[in-house]
Amino acid sequence: MICGDCFYIWQSKDWPDWQFDLAAVAGPLAEVSLLRGRLLGRLAGVGLSLQKQADLEILTNEVVKSSEIEGVRLDIQSVRSSIALKLGVDIGALAPSDKYTDGVVDMVLDATSNYMEALTLERLLGWHRALFPSGYSGMFKITVGAFRNDVTGPMQVVSGPVGRQRVHFEAPPAERLEAEIQQFLDWVNSEQGLHPLIKAGLGHLWFVTLHPFEDGNGRIARAIGDMLLTRADNSPHRFYSLSSQIQREHKSYYDILESTQKGSMDVTNWLFWFFDTLTKAIAGAFNDLESVLTKARFWQHWALVSPRLNERQIKMLNMLLEGFKGKLTTSKWAIINKCSQDTALRDINDLVSLGILQISKEKGRSTSYLLAELP
Repeated sequence: MICGDCFYIWQSKDWPDWQFDLAAVAGPLAEVSLLRGRLLGRLAGVGLSLQKQADLEILTNEVVKSSEIEGVRLDIQSVRSSIALKLGVDIGALAPSDKYTDGVVDMVLDATSNYMEALTLERLLGWHRALFPSGYSGMFKITVGAFRNDVTGPMQVVSGPVGRQRVHFEAPPAERLEAEIQQFLDWVNSEQGLHPLIKAGLGHLWFVTLHPFEDGNGRIARAIGDMLLTRADNSPHRFYSLSSQIQREHKSYYDILESTQKGSMDVTNWLFWFFDTLTKAIAGAFNDLESVLTKARFWQHWALVSPRLNERQIKMLNMLLEGFKGKLTTSKWAIINKCSQDTALRDINDLVSLGILQISKEKGRSTSYLLAELP
């Protein structure tokens, strides 16, 4: 449905008076609220140390997948190490990280750890500077820590490979941004009597609609959504990753953004999509939780040993804990780590001698290894 005499919702005379059918979304809202309660209840029974480990894994997924949606690939071990260092979680040897990884980690941690602090313009601009510490997005110099100026034309929100990109909508012109962002921030920081999950969905949509920066808008929008979800949970702990689910369904994400931008101020369908995606993310978290806790218990058990392990060993142990496909052999170790067979064998034998790995009893042409069971 096209909005009267306007093409995009921000051109509507009713902008930004969001409208939705509360009775229609009550069912999905109740379902996702019930799942959230069950998940938080499940985690209430674990100790603080395991909660921190769960935080570490979920936040790692959130940072990596949110960047992947924008086509930015981060090294998962570097992200994990950066978060562990900032959370004070001991994971043994740390993989090196760079200022780009540390920047996006700082943004996500600030959004979730300091969730009750007001979202100010200074804080928002700080997040943008953290995402682009060099002032470049890839090969292109961009304006950092300030709104876009549209000197090269209107801001278009696109997806798809270069040369075959699809334009989903255009954002409001640059001259409107100062007033638009202030109105948005006032809304985020005030009470409207909205259910907090509805506010999280609307906050994400509103910021994406404005697209105030030259780049990084999607990642910041998801950080804002995470901040509002954390407020809804009233806990700094993150036990599900919405970005991971959005990344799995990125086509439907852009489809619903496009249809919402070209519709009326009634955003009921957007909320349906948001709650459905959130429900899937939380349901998936139940499946992931045992794996996360198993992994956390593993590293907790080997805490005294882990500092002497090298990066290759930590990487491979995490891969085994996350569900390594096939059998682990010396050859696979060497290929994955880009090292010699001799180095791979030394790494493996060291872990066998420590009791972390054991030789598989399954017969085959090559000796294979698996994780030893914890006592």
